Amino acid sequence: MHGNLERTRDRINDALKTAAHRIEPVRERVETLYAKSPLKGSKLAAVALVVLALLWIGSGILFPHHEAPAPSAAAQAAQKFRVAVAETQAVQYQPKLVLSGRTEADKKVAIVSRTSGVITDLRVRRGQVVRAGDIIALLTDEGRAAQLAQARALVQQRRAEFDARSKLIEQGNLPKLDANNIATQLRAAETALAQAEAEIERIRITAPWDGVVNQVTAEEGQHLMLMPGANGNEIAQMISLNPIIAIVEVSERKLGGVRMGETAELRLVTGEVVKGKVRYISKSAAATTRTYRIDIEAPNPDNRIPDGVTTEVSITLAAVNATKVPRSALTFSAQGKLGVRAVDAENKVSFIPVALVDDEQQFMWVSGIETGTRVIVQGQDFVREGQIVEAVTGDLQSAQR
Repeated sequence: MHGNLERTRDRINDALKTAAHRIEPVRERVETLYAKSPLKGSKLAAVALVVLALLWIGSGILFPHHEAPAPSAAAQAAQKFRVAVAETQAVQYQPKLVLSGRTEADKKVAIVSRTSGVITDLRVRRGQVVRAGDIIALLTDEGRAAQLAQARALVQQRRAEFDARSKLIEQGNLPKLDANNIATQLRAAETALAQAEAEIERIRITAPWDGVVNQVTAEEGQHLMLMPGANGNEIAQMISLNPIIAIVEVSERKLGGVRMGETAELRLVTGEVVKGKVRYISKSAAATTRTYRIDIEAPNPDNRIPDGVTTEVSITLAAVNATKVPRSALTFSAQGKLGVRAVDAENKVSFIPVALVDDEQQFMWVSGIETGTRVIVQGQDFVREGQIVEAVTGDLQSAQR
């Protein structure tokens, strides 16, 4: 301790000598100014300034300000970083696949005439709802009723002849070979009658099923000609809107989760929401987009949902084992993998890679996290793998605030 006092005294003496050397030029300058100045009464102020300068310089030497020593590496290591953790639980979760699509009529057909004639009665207009069997249009008879009556009379005649000759053959008055001849004549007459009845039915053009008349392409009084090899003359177009079909395209990665009969939700551009189910899954991908067509069937009893409306379709997929975590808990590893950071029983940080299953507004459903894992929900971006941290209990809700 005696050595420390000696060193302190020497340091003070050196400081005083240094201060004297620094102040001496200042003192001499002050005296010179004083001698030349007519204001002799300011001598006391000049001396005071010199004394204050001495005290200021000496205070910095005698009482130096030392910064507090930096904490040692051991002290820094002992101070652990605090993070908030939440215990997770894996459950069976059914994700939803949201796609954009369009509505389409369940059935579309062109109503055509299968015979020639003039339209005498056109009973439908555009937008009219019709039932199966309702008359769309009537054509002129063109002698078909007369041909039907003739065919019926011929059948009666052939049947009477067949009965009479059959009795004569049974009695032995006619050879048995005549039996085949009279039976053939009766069958030919019956065939002609069936053709006449079919022809008379062709002048009555009816609706094949319940639907809406989407277009009327013919006019009353128009003459329709049936050309050889032609499919007929179009009179109207019909569509069936009940049920309505929503068509979407699904990528090959998501196709495996879609199942026949699975529930779906249709959200139209009008804001209306309709429940439906998957009716058809294509087994062949589109050549250009490599996507698969899926049809969703939804009830539309009052035909309020039209054909061709843009809609957002949400399809419920097969259930998977998933965990709900906050969006903010997701982070990337040094290798660029998506996952979460968690702590074990010793509060040692580890990285768990995950796969996205579904997303919500504030939370994400991911796979790869076991039940009971303590996931870091706050502070995960400020720690590294293998680091020992101070873990405090948090919750999933507070992680979003």
